[in-house]
Amino acid sequence: MIEAINEQNRASVIEFFNEHWGSSEIIVSSGRYNCAELPGLVYMEDKKITGLLTYIIKDKTIEIISLDSVIENRGVGTQLINFLERLAYKNCKFNIRVITTNDNINALKFYQKLGYRIKGIIPDAVNEARLIKPQIPMVAENGIPILDELVLEKFI
Repeated sequence: MIEAINEQNRASVIEFFNEHWGSSEIIVSSGRYNCAELPGLVYMEDKKITGLLTYIIKDKTIEIISLDSVIENRGVGTQLINFLERLAYKNCKFNIRVITTNDNINALKFYQKLGYRIKGIIPDAVNEARLIKPQIPMVAENGIPILDELVLEKFI
C-alpha cells in the first residue's frame, strides 16, 4: 500500500533513513535536504516501510530527492514512481527530474527503462558535496569512483 508521508508515519520515515543511510541528510547539486522533512510516499507492507520516495517541487517540476526499496526487483520502486507521476499530472507538474551519481548503474538502468532521459552531467558535483558531507565514499561498491552527477528527466 502506498501512502503520503504524514505525521502518523514520519517517525518510521526518520527511523528508515537512519537505518539505511545513517542520516536523513542528502546533498545533491540542487541543494541540501533533510529527507525526513520532505513530502514523499511510503510503500508499506505489514505495517513496515519497504519503499520510500521523497521529493521537492519547484515551479512545474518535481525533483525526486530519494528513492529506496528494501527488496529489489519486486516493483516497489516502479510503483512509487508511477504513483508520483499520476500525482504530478493531476497537479499540473509535467516534468519530473532526478539526480544520481555516475557510479549508480542500477539507478540509471531503472530510470531509463521508465522513460527518463539523461539531460545533463554535472562534473565533480560529488566532490563539491564532500566539502559539506565528507563521509560520502570516494569509490562505490562496484569499484567506480564517485565523481559526477547525472540529471535525468521525464515529461509527463
